[in-house]
Amino acid sequence: MDSFLFQATIFLGAAVIAVPIAARLGLGSVLGYLLAGLAIGPGLGLVVNTEDIQHFAEFGVVMMLFLIGLELEPRALWDMRHRLIGLGGLQILLTTAAVSACGWLLGLAWPTSVAVGMLLALSSTAIVL
Repeated sequence: MDSFLFQATIFLGAAVIAVPIAARLGLGSVLGYLLAGLAIGPGLGLVVNTEDIQHFAEFGVVMMLFLIGLELEPRALWDMRHRLIGLGGLQILLTTAAVSACGWLLGLAWPTSVAVGMLLALSSTAIVL
């Protein structure tokens, strides 16, 4: 049951089920893919060997970036450029600072807490979409 084709079938089946459900709920397809990953990984425990699925994960990140690019309209981005740079930059800075402070208070070294804060601040892009 740990064969490559079995795992590929699980990934594709989860995506085929989760994305239409997310679309029906008014959520984006990217969030549907993330929910599918949560369901088959920590949720149901269908995929447990993370070293074997690293290539799927890398392909998934590329596909997610591609989908984000398809959903963005250049004209709309250009019209919102001041809000995106101002409010988006402020959101990234405040989230980085808050998570970094929490990590530092929990005993992490400050470079590690800043790195974790930056990672979590930038990971919110997929959830917002």
